[in-house]
Amino acid sequence: MIYLKTDEEIELMRESNLLVAKTLGELARHITPGISTLELDKIAESFIRDHKGIPGFLNYQGFPNTLCTSVNEQVVHGIPNKNPLKEGDVVSVDCGALLNGFYGDSAYTFCVGDVSADVKELLNATKESLYKGIEQAVDGSRLGNIGYAIQEYTESRGYSVVREMVGHGIGKQLHESPEVPNYGRRGNGMKLKDGMVIAIEPMINLGKRNIVQERDGWTIRTTDKKVSAHFEHTVAIRKEKADILSSFKFVEEVLNLQSEK
Repeated sequence: MIYLKTDEEIELMRESNLLVAKTLGELARHITPGISTLELDKIAESFIRDHKGIPGFLNYQGFPNTLCTSVNEQVVHGIPNKNPLKEGDVVSVDCGALLNGFYGDSAYTFCVGDVSADVKELLNATKESLYKGIEQAVDGSRLGNIGYAIQEYTESRGYSVVREMVGHGIGKQLHESPEVPNYGRRGNGMKLKDGMVIAIEPMINLGKRNIVQERDGWTIRTTDKKVSAHFEHTVAIRKEKADILSSFKFVEEVLNLQSEK
């Protein structure tokens, strides 16, 4: 069942996604070598609750934390822990919040200190592929067009697309129909309609696309142990152009200030 959102509901979802965006911006200030992902998790939980939200992932299907923090070869669903982040690591921070009865969901992959050029290029290509996918998220387009755009952009640069993990519809539930793959064929799949809201989240690997689940039952990593990147926006399908409800503005304001120092 796909739930089309009213204009009023989309505005409520914009607020919940804005809270997620501001939470990621707050975390950007703290992501430096030596901090642990568990410390980041506590900062995120406090920030969300202080702004009258509820952490969207905490206890979701038994997940134990507010954030999914996936380091280096971890793709998604990493559980925050006490291990300090190291210079040269990358960490995908996936965050969800419930506000006004609707979920927000967004992810950003951060560099920890100075990161190698090939990994930076992977991150840039993954983020760019997200926007390529979003360009296809308009009324009358097909679901396969989103995946095709992401796949074509990243594979042409020598990267691989994770197939088993996908984006999703979102609204009053964190995960709703439809599933949104990051690969596909143009012109295939469900027709997109004005009022649909979906989370688009390319997961792109430096090496092969194969993944495995760790023994913790949550963490997904690449089988070849090469780095993976992950970026996510929540978007509303509209007539002319997708409406991006989440934002990287707060993250990138912090990162730009840090780079100027």
